[in-house]
Amino acid sequence: MPKRASIWIFSCVVLTILALVIPSLFVRLMLALVVMVIATLWFAFLNRKTSDTQTPAVDRTLSPENLEAHSLLEATMTGMREGLLVVNKDMRVVASNVAARKLFNPSVPALKSQRLTELTRNRAIYGAFLDGLRGNERSGVKVETHGPERQIFDLRVVPIGSVNGHGAEGALGVFFDITRTERLEHVRQEFLSNVSHELRTPLTSIIAFVETLESGAREDTESCQRFLSIIRKNASRMQGLIDDILELTAIEGGNVTLRAAPVELHQLVEEVCASLAAKATAQNVTLKNKVEPEVRVYADERRLEQMLTNLIDNAIKFSREHGTVTISHESGTHDLIMVHDNGDGIPAQHLERLFERFYRVDRARSRDMGGTGLGLAIVKHLALLHGGEVIVTSELGKGSTFTIHLPLAPALAGRSGGMPPS
Repeated sequence: MPKRASIWIFSCVVLTILALVIPSLFVRLMLALVVMVIATLWFAFLNRKTSDTQTPAVDRTLSPENLEAHSLLEATMTGMREGLLVVNKDMRVVASNVAARKLFNPSVPALKSQRLTELTRNRAIYGAFLDGLRGNERSGVKVETHGPERQIFDLRVVPIGSVNGHGAEGALGVFFDITRTERLEHVRQEFLSNVSHELRTPLTSIIAFVETLESGAREDTESCQRFLSIIRKNASRMQGLIDDILELTAIEGGNVTLRAAPVELHQLVEEVCASLAAKATAQNVTLKNKVEPEVRVYADERRLEQMLTNLIDNAIKFSREHGTVTISHESGTHDLIMVHDNGDGIPAQHLERLFERFYRVDRARSRDMGGTGLGLAIVKHLALLHGGEVIVTSELGKGSTFTIHLPLAPALAGRSGGMPPS
């Protein structure tokens, strides 16, 4: 045993004995701390000696600090969501991380020694790395991939090593995934475009009729009354649109809290039908409530009323003259609330997009009927908020059925029949 190790062992033994004998708690704690330090140093010394003996080929210039930094760097690169690629001056890959391999070639364990042209034919990527090798930093390079899923990256390339007259020794590129950001930006632009378009039509109408009144039409009482009625209708349409936008924004932003409780569905449907009776009568549409009086569902009553109002109002608009809108309920693993109309139906290519904001099957007809284009989107988000969903089925010439799926009450999961009477 080396002399230095013997000294450490002797010191530990002496300090341990002193710690047991000395009555002062403070001194004992201090001595115990010294023993721990010496023991730790001795353990580290033995490990180093063992390592030197067993693995003489290990690079001894790597100190514990360097090894720790190397491990930290490797863990950081592995855990990065951004793709990292390093090439040498011959445009060969010398380092990469997992994210980069998934981007270029997920089937191989490493990308080393491959030429950049073997990984990609994208001119933007090649040009950015070429500039990096010339000693020029590139940023803001937008890169798009067209694999199973379209992805968009913001590429930044920086030169590595000393930059002389012959360029840099290598180049490092970082691929920042901005797919979600770009998608949200597209949604935002589309939303603003749709809002502007929806507001422009009633606003133009209001301005036109106001100018007509100002130019002397006020003297004609009958025309004046008709113009004011049109102005009121368009102003109400704008107000409805703004209300729906604020409502949908609150729901999507998570600012709506549900207060779920047993709801008497039959009575709620009766109240919604009564509120829409005048509109149904004006269009010669009959409303039928086929929900059994004892049926109860577990939901936020105000939000369920909002969903039913939107769906029944929508069904009235697109029913045929002398048509019928039927509201019914079925029980099973979920409570199903169905709103059926016997209108012309919806073409199959429109069904998947029907719950998107501002999506309309017949834009002109929807606007004439006063729709904002947000009602079905609100229904979808409120159903999701309840832990359920809303689906639509339709057959041309026979009508459409919108079905709200609501989970049963937590205490009744596994039972059928919805909420029992209380």
